[in-house]
Amino acid sequence: MKFLTVRNATRDVELGRKVRFAASLLDRAIGLLLTAHLENGEGMYLSPCKSVHTFFMRYPIDVLFLDAEGTVLSQDTLRPWRVSGWQSPSRGALEFMEGTLARTGTRVGDRITLEGLN
Repeated sequence: MKFLTVRNATRDVELGRKVRFAASLLDRAIGLLLTAHLENGEGMYLSPCKSVHTFFMRYPIDVLFLDAEGTVLSQDTLRPWRVSGWQSPSRGALEFMEGTLARTGTRVGDRITLEGLN
């Protein structure tokens, strides 16, 4: 699986250095379901993605939905057994350990860069 480094360019802070890239239907369907937890700096980028769920997960996650330019459209912390709202203009979703967004000050409107995508 491919790994990305994710940065909040607006706030000049790294969100994750070991972010898995899930582009295939199978990788997106499995997502983080087989993980027991996330460490600081780990996460997943799902693309394309307009909504996520935490069914069968054992831990909460921070979620960002991004548009085609990497601008944060929506952010949330989802507990297990929850579903995010539908984000129609979203091109992808980032999932991180709970607390990542608060620690980095990431907000709606920030610009996120994904290094290693190509």
